[in-house]
Amino acid sequence: MSVVLETKNLIKRFGGITATDNVTFSLPSGARHALIGPNGAGKTTFVNLLSGVLPATSGKVILNGEDVTEWSVRDRSRAGLARTFQINQLYPELTPLKSVLIAINERENAATSWFPRLGSRSDLVDEAAALLKRLNLGDRMHERVGSMPYGLQRLLEIAIALASKPKVLLLDEPAAGVPEGERDQILDVVAALPDHVSLILIEHDMDLVFRFAKTLSVLVNGALFVEGTRDEIANDPLVRQVYLGEEVIAHG
Repeated sequence: MSVVLETKNLIKRFGGITATDNVTFSLPSGARHALIGPNGAGKTTFVNLLSGVLPATSGKVILNGEDVTEWSVRDRSRAGLARTFQINQLYPELTPLKSVLIAINERENAATSWFPRLGSRSDLVDEAAALLKRLNLGDRMHERVGSMPYGLQRLLEIAIALASKPKVLLLDEPAAGVPEGERDQILDVVAALPDHVSLILIEHDMDLVFRFAKTLSVLVNGALFVEGTRDEIANDPLVRQVYLGEEVIAHG
């Protein structure tokens, strides 16, 4: 199975603090992978390094076999890497349809002139509408984003990320702040994403993680503690002792 995203000896330091500690990681094509660890383990820092939000102190990030360590967020996105954030980055005054159309225009290299022509190409409008329908947002596409329930806003973030047609999608706590009754809808949408999109999920909700992920990496103090399949992680005595405890036993 081919590798779509990898890091080699990746390090990020903030002064005397090592937030990412010599991480070598690989993500196969079509993966459904979760990155877990206690608060302060360095999960979001690692994802920021993958996506280009933060520069690496040393080491490499490789996307589809190409070294992208020095690339910008925009260039990595155009090369096939998209992400969502713990706190949504949406424009509350826009509609979901316009929000997705902006992302499609960015993909089509029309971002500098999108505003006067937004919606003028029926094929792109149709694409945006179809994407929103696939993510159960079809009946909300003309509403103001700020008036939508928070769980639906999180789904819209995923729709915007998918509008770039990524090969790799990084989901940074997509269920964060979402009421319990709306989390299943997010999981159902994520589970239905096409196989050609490789997924990394960063999440504290272990029920969601173990329902979604086929493989997991445990990050502790910025370093990879252990990696394995869902069952291997659930039954690893060191993982249960150091981090997950009885919560994993219940899922094992």
